[in-house]
Amino acid sequence: MARNIQITFDCTDPAGLAAFWAEALGYQLQAPPEGFESWEQALEAMGVPPENRNDASAVVDPEGSGPRFFFQRVPEHKQAKNRVHIDVRAASGVEGEARMAALEEEAKRLVSHGATRLERYGPAPPLEAGHIVMADPEGNEFCLD
Repeated sequence: MARNIQITFDCTDPAGLAAFWAEALGYQLQAPPEGFESWEQALEAMGVPPENRNDASAVVDPEGSGPRFFFQRVPEHKQAKNRVHIDVRAASGVEGEARMAALEEEAKRLVSHGATRLERYGPAPPLEAGHIVMADPEGNEFCLD
């Protein structure tokens, strides 16, 4: 039986990183609990002190099919290259120069939201279609593929 997964990021600014990944993936911030119009209202009602209200955040696929991304505050900053990374499929079904042009456009868009462009790998037939290595606002590597 297949299992659902959640992808968890340790980070220093859960709300900021959640906003970036919502933009990158076409996701949305997870809605507050039923009965609350905002997370601020919910956290206030739960007695969470203001200084702890950015300890966690989450984004979800609005269609309900993709994994939930969860962001939790940790005291330390990222130390080394990721051993696992996310591939954002930004040019599925597109080939050659049109594919790389689509990836370049997406890279520009994500840079405007705080990402950093790290390296471009052009097509190398027959196996490599080309991709762009990026980093999110806290330095976590991901690929535009």
